[in-house]
Amino acid sequence: MNKNVILLLFTLLFSLATRAEVKSDSTSIKILLTGASFAEKSNSWFEMGCEQLGAIPLNRAKGGEAIANTANRMYEGVLYTKEELEEIDAFVIMQVHNRDVYEDSQIKPAYTDYQMPIDRSNYAAAYDYVIKRYLSDCYNLKFDKNSRYYGSLTGKPALVVLCTDWHDARTLYNESVRKLAAKWGFPLVEFDKYAGFSKNQLHPVTGAQTSLIYSTDKQVIDGVTYGWHPLRGRHQPVQQRMAAVFADLMHKLLLVK
Repeated sequence: MNKNVILLLFTLLFSLATRAEVKSDSTSIKILLTGASFAEKSNSWFEMGCEQLGAIPLNRAKGGEAIANTANRMYEGVLYTKEELEEIDAFVIMQVHNRDVYEDSQIKPAYTDYQMPIDRSNYAAAYDYVIKRYLSDCYNLKFDKNSRYYGSLTGKPALVVLCTDWHDARTLYNESVRKLAAKWGFPLVEFDKYAGFSKNQLHPVTGAQTSLIYSTDKQVIDGVTYGWHPLRGRHQPVQQRMAAVFADLMHKLLLVK
């Protein structure tokens, strides 16, 4: 076999491999995450969970942000691109500040009714904007001639997934997000339910809240000191547990492609 034939075969094999890789990537599960310090990449639970699912993580979490920031990024058109919207299989929201995200006194009928940019004065309103905006963006792809959902009855099927805090001390948020999930019929990642400890029982050795030994810092809620930010990194037990809890729910919701 001469060198030209060998070179031709090598080129063909490389081309086929490249096409297969592109096809695999284009048909992979893609999950979009928004959140703040508990969700940004340095934690790693989201990335590890996506690895278990064979999914591509689109992590847009930023430390110091709140749900209002997510709403404003959507308004500005920078949370996700039009191309990403076509491919996103699930939109996961982990904005877990200890605020009421269900209270409906300032809720508007449509996301276009909100005065933008939105501020942090009402977390429930900001959550409502984010949810209604994403559902609307997905549905309206049915009117986009450049979308594969053009002319469909449903538009792009939208999956929104909410999350609790990583443990059960933030009762105001955890209780209200459960109501919000029930209101919309959304799945909920119950990190607080499977953390492996509870605010209701002190650690038998330290005599303090168990969350403290898994945290880098502290927070006081209703006069009680709890762990605040969990230790970060792939080797940390909280991150590994959160990854498993997240992957378990998402595996039930998403078809493996």
